[in-house]
Amino acid sequence: MIDRQTIEKILDATNIVDVVGEFVTLRKSGVNYKGLCPFHDDKTPSFMVSPTKQICKCFSCGEGGTAINFLMKHEQITYPEALRWLAKKYNIEIQEKELTDEEKREQSDRESMFIVNEWAMNYFKDILNNDPDGVAVGRQYFRSRGIRDDIVEKFNLGFALNKRDALALAAKKAGYQEEFLIKTGLCIKGEKGVYDRYAGRVIFPWFNVSGKVVAFGGRLLDARTKGVQQKYVNSPDSEIYHKERELYGLYQGKKAIAKEDCVYMVEGYTDVIAMHQCGLENVVANSGTALSKHQIKLLRRFTPNIILLYDGDEAGIHAAMRGTDMLLAEGMKVKVLLLPDGDDPDSFARKHSATEFKAYIEEHAEDFISFKTKLTVENVNDPVKRSEAIGGIVKSISVVDDNLLRDEYLTQLSHRLGIKAETLYDSMNIMINRDREEKEKEHSREQVQNAIQQEREAQGKPMAIGLHTIDDQIRQVEDLLLKTIVRDGEKIIYENLETEDGQTINLSVAQFIAYDMGEDDLSFSRPVYNKILQEVVAHCGEEGFKAEEYLTRHTDFEISSIAANMAVDPYQLGKGFQMKEREGGLRQHVEHVVLDYRYYCLGVKVKELLASIKKGEGDVMASLAEYQRIDQIYKELAKKLGR
Repeated sequence: MIDRQTIEKILDATNIVDVVGEFVTLRKSGVNYKGLCPFHDDKTPSFMVSPTKQICKCFSCGEGGTAINFLMKHEQITYPEALRWLAKKYNIEIQEKELTDEEKREQSDRESMFIVNEWAMNYFKDILNNDPDGVAVGRQYFRSRGIRDDIVEKFNLGFALNKRDALALAAKKAGYQEEFLIKTGLCIKGEKGVYDRYAGRVIFPWFNVSGKVVAFGGRLLDARTKGVQQKYVNSPDSEIYHKERELYGLYQGKKAIAKEDCVYMVEGYTDVIAMHQCGLENVVANSGTALSKHQIKLLRRFTPNIILLYDGDEAGIHAAMRGTDMLLAEGMKVKVLLLPDGDDPDSFARKHSATEFKAYIEEHAEDFISFKTKLTVENVNDPVKRSEAIGGIVKSISVVDDNLLRDEYLTQLSHRLGIKAETLYDSMNIMINRDREEKEKEHSREQVQNAIQQEREAQGKPMAIGLHTIDDQIRQVEDLLLKTIVRDGEKIIYENLETEDGQTINLSVAQFIAYDMGEDDLSFSRPVYNKILQEVVAHCGEEGFKAEEYLTRHTDFEISSIAANMAVDPYQLGKGFQMKEREGGLRQHVEHVVLDYRYYCLGVKVKELLASIKKGEGDVMASLAEYQRIDQIYKELAKKLGR
């Protein structure tokens, strides 16, 4: 357990802009920051971060909250894990009790796999640096490739001993379970027992965007690769690693990518490492596989600009062509650079400085449409093949969302090929309409399925009044009341009220709500809402107390999570977090919402009492008297509200 004092220290140190900025490229927007939402397919920045309120919010999908909420959702971790993440970032020491054997067994598989991978990375590093074979073979290999020791350390490179069960034995000796060695892919279970996947290979750890070790790549040394097709062995997919969702080097390069507003895409580990050593850090590798939508969306958070950097041979050309339509469709601006014959990014980086490499890229990189035109259309004389190739380019242009960019591409293509622009537009529009029709058909099918599902779920529910059931209306008004308590709970709306004993008092928003609800013996349907109201009422008299600040920083995660969600609305974030002035003022707003709440709650009580009387349950006469009393109040409230 993490003690309250430490939690408060962590919350004091946390800056939400810094935290979100680890995963999303943020741009200043007035007093706030904005970027692409990491929780849905966001094409235009809709994710806002407020440094003053220390909360974030997406106005498309609705996700948001405090820095802790963000981390829990983004990293799929628990509340204590999010606190530990922040403590590590801000160098805050956490004193926790030692876990018992039973508690260790109860830890999730996911967390156990991360722990095992972290241990394995350090094990491989230790072998590389301290074991005689590691130094003589592994360390020597990296030096022969021109990789400096500081870069070896930066990427946490390692070496696996040639003995087939060296890691398995060391892991078991250190207390790690065989189950997780197999689940992570570090070991393979065969007929004769468990053996190491990476024996005799140099090791390249994979980090996810937040810096956790999710996988490994192992390469055979040059002397052993002759006649062997599988130079590299990579971790299999697991609960913590899916190859279509990760990019090698993104963790080490994300800050440079955001700063340069551009990312270089290469094929392999050593390409990434060599470019870092050269001084170009805004680089990632997809390790020879086609790009996936997940990977593109991941990159799109940091920059919309990508340069595909490959060898100039046939394999490099093929790699450059893969997934480019998907990149264009996801709003990426794509350029391609094929390096001179005989060079790949690794060898080219070792022969040039960062300035020289960058200058070469700026001079020779060309937009993807020009590259594809040159490659597939020019010098092709067969009319059928030429027509098909042009159709392929037009198809690529058709997926671009930006109308101006799409027009520019078509105009360039028209000039380059000597084809009327109208002809190309007609062809493109046919393709766009065909795709739209397919999407509409798919959408219609989904709507029908959703309607059927909703109809099934609706069976047996209470009769709705208007568009909502009474319960729904109560919940909505409760949410509105709580939102008012969170944002304005400490604000005084009644001054110098005279009490029965002749004294004068002031009433805050929270105190008025609590008093008025108490008059009818009402309470919120959710216990946590009652707890929030009680705490705000209790603190209202304290000098400098702000309900919103107190609740969003609350050490009870449920309270801070609810408060963070209530603390912001689209109007506020869109206008620099300025509080919208309510029509008639805060006092009138609070009075009206409280009346609404009493009206709906008493309406439920009236119906319950009437049903009880009809059934003859309990003391019918007493119930009838109570019914008449509440019904009279209910009618008076209805009159006040114009119902």
